[in-house]
Amino acid sequence: MKRFTAPEQWSTQYLTTGAFADLVKLFNIDKLSDWPSCEWFNQFLTATTSQGIPIRFSEDEKFADETRYYEQIIFETGQVPTRQQNWHDLFGGFIWCLFPRTKALINHQHIEEIKLHGLKERSKHRNALTLFDECGVVFAITEQSWQQQLRDHQWQQAFVLQRELWGETIRPYMFGHANYEMLTQPYIGLTGKALFIVVPDDIFCKDLAEQYAYIDQRLYEMIKVDDCLRDNKNLSPLPLLGVPGWWAENNNPEFYNNTDYFRPKRRKRND
Repeated sequence: MKRFTAPEQWSTQYLTTGAFADLVKLFNIDKLSDWPSCEWFNQFLTATTSQGIPIRFSEDEKFADETRYYEQIIFETGQVPTRQQNWHDLFGGFIWCLFPRTKALINHQHIEEIKLHGLKERSKHRNALTLFDECGVVFAITEQSWQQQLRDHQWQQAFVLQRELWGETIRPYMFGHANYEMLTQPYIGLTGKALFIVVPDDIFCKDLAEQYAYIDQRLYEMIKVDDCLRDNKNLSPLPLLGVPGWWAENNNPEFYNNTDYFRPKRRKRND
């Protein structure tokens, strides 16, 4: 399998696949001529920590002598250490802008877990929080059958036979900033983690920013009230390049015949 290597230089050529369409529409990233600064990002931020401290991005160099853990710095100061000219932190910034309540809640839950277990032991809860934070894709669905199809790896049914329903009864929203980073250099094998939210029938008719605000609120409730990230059982594998609209080659139905990538569901053994 190809080893992922992020591009070093800034270029909008890496942001041309359909997976970046929402960032293009909401932030005009295709118009940027250079890496955006922390100040550029701060104009879009509405997030606060669970203690009510406004979230702001700050250059990572300011924390060179910091002994606190990354999540502790954010929780206690509201400052997000951000590496400049870094794809991973760039996309992390967009996720903070799009999902402010959920990101602040995940930060708070990390802190609660650290209080319980310390920094050396990572609980199942923290592992699930991190996995979703890095690799999560939220599927807003109006019909429960979508969840069953994708969790059961019914790729042909979901991606080919019902392709015309994408955007009508199902829509993906990227949450994992590592997904975005890897999609700057896409390769067969690239996989995320899917989480499903049942939404009203009219959600996809709303303005895109309103859609994200709604998904952010629902995610917040699912994580805080329903405890959906207590472990990773609610996260299922997702071949990212198979999502309709995210990769040009999947317009050809034969693309999905690669069973090394679009793997069938592994049967559970009864013994």
